[in-house]
Amino acid sequence: MAKANTVSLSVIRRLPRYYRFLGELLKSGCNRISSKELSERMGLTASQIRQDLNCFGGFGQQGYGYNVPALYEEIAKILGLDKKQKTILIGAGNLGRAIVTHMDFSRRGFDLIGIFDVNEQLIGKKVSNVSILHINKLEEFCRVNAPTVAILCIPKEAAKNLADPLVELGIKGFWNFSHYDLAIDYHGIVVENVHLGDSLMTLCYRVNQNMAPESPKS
Repeated sequence: MAKANTVSLSVIRRLPRYYRFLGELLKSGCNRISSKELSERMGLTASQIRQDLNCFGGFGQQGYGYNVPALYEEIAKILGLDKKQKTILIGAGNLGRAIVTHMDFSRRGFDLIGIFDVNEQLIGKKVSNVSILHINKLEEFCRVNAPTVAILCIPKEAAKNLADPLVELGIKGFWNFSHYDLAIDYHGIVVENVHLGDSLMTLCYRVNQNMAPESPKS
């Protein structure tokens, strides 16, 4: 098995897709699948799937394929979904509340323990059974509860100003929805910048390309 820091980010980013597709196979009652069949479902090559999984030891058997329940559990362990990282969310506006309401954090390896905002009208309200606290309670809360992950659904300047203090309070990972390209220059800090606008513009480009008339052949 390859060491975690030697596995490429592109491979790691495909692991949740494997997990999701395997989960769908389990729900449909499928207990065994070949790399070829899995590749056809996922739009990858069978070779790519074998190479990806071989980074973590490989799990298929020649002539048998993959045991779906076993592979599903192994990928969950690789992703660390059983660790349940303590998580806080900062910014309980429309986006923040939507994320809390619709994202099953527990199934994805996180335990949402706190939500923070500056809007006095939101303080004390609950979203998915988690109370919204004022941002001035953040430091005390972190020192008592020791969260390791922060979700940022706040304006650009606020994200910029909060990043360093959050690291000092023990945050090791950021899921960043702000318009600030967060890059923390500290050892052991992980950042996932999520740009919904960029994704939408990428869709715009691809749709326009597909709709563009073909150039006449000479």
